[in-house]
Amino acid sequence: MNITKAEKSKIEEVDFNNLTFGSVFSDHMFFCDYKNGAWQEPQIAPYGPISIDPSAKVFHYGQAVFEGMKAFKDDHGATWLFRPEQNWERINKSSERLAMPAFPKEIFFEGLKTLLHLDNDWIKPGNGNSLYIRPFVIATQPGVSASPSDQYRFMIICAPAQAYYSGEVSVLFAEEYSRAADGGVGFAKAAGNYASQFYPTNLAKEKGYQQIVWTDANSHQYLEEAGTMNVFFRVGDTLLTAPNNDRILDGVTRKSIIQLAKDAGIHVDVRRVSVSEIVNAATSGELKEIFGAGTAAVIVPFKSFGHQGKDYDLPSQEDSYAARFKKALKDIQYNRAADPHGWRYEVK
Repeated sequence: MNITKAEKSKIEEVDFNNLTFGSVFSDHMFFCDYKNGAWQEPQIAPYGPISIDPSAKVFHYGQAVFEGMKAFKDDHGATWLFRPEQNWERINKSSERLAMPAFPKEIFFEGLKTLLHLDNDWIKPGNGNSLYIRPFVIATQPGVSASPSDQYRFMIICAPAQAYYSGEVSVLFAEEYSRAADGGVGFAKAAGNYASQFYPTNLAKEKGYQQIVWTDANSHQYLEEAGTMNVFFRVGDTLLTAPNNDRILDGVTRKSIIQLAKDAGIHVDVRRVSVSEIVNAATSGELKEIFGAGTAAVIVPFKSFGHQGKDYDLPSQEDSYAARFKKALKDIQYNRAADPHGWRYEVK
């Protein structure tokens, strides 16, 4: 690996108590180019702009995928990742769907660990602090012919992070727009999936909502994802969430919550969840919680949802599932609790 260290760290210029998510980046970045049918020598360099041809296919045909991960520092100064192999597997699954080459596991982990060692001071200890890690792949071949690229760049950049969402969140159940369709790329972390969400989300924000809970594209009768997160519903003492399919992202936080719930003896029902079922449960008082789950946000409880011009408030819970699972997850991530499933990965 070719490593060029930054001459001077930017860390002293950063106010770690007032971070805007994803706007400040650590001193170094990892990258590796694909050409002539093979991945080349990986490199680490000071974080900064990259040079890319205006005709690079990423700009014209959208071959771009990414991942979201976090590094945590425990009270003893050790650094931990949470289920990183899942992220490596998923970025390759996303890449395959967009006709992009798989990235080798050994280079992924070697590059990631080297980068985190170099930028170790950017990983702050303390509850809620983390280093957000963004691996991504873009098509770099020049030319505007409508075909897959034969050149790519795999990169990893890092941003110190605190809580992603703050305050109370109200959501709107989608009735017109869709996030993904059958046979599409909804299961992949493709950049275009997120671009297509911005316009309908802006319309929802104009009505006073922070996020949209997406419904199936065919009928808009079944609830699938919340904004950029997986979504859970607590009806009575049962936890409901939609099954994975080619429209829904296989979230690492989602599958971890399902396992934690089962460990706690909570019944988890993974099945299609209808809008009418949740509206009826809210009306009868059986709906106790709705929360989103994802790497950046961890778990975000929703205070209300809107559907067909009516808002439904959710009751306050003293012992909410959202708070319970968020604490359990963070205790594992920060090395404060036992890790019976082997999810923690120490960066040595």
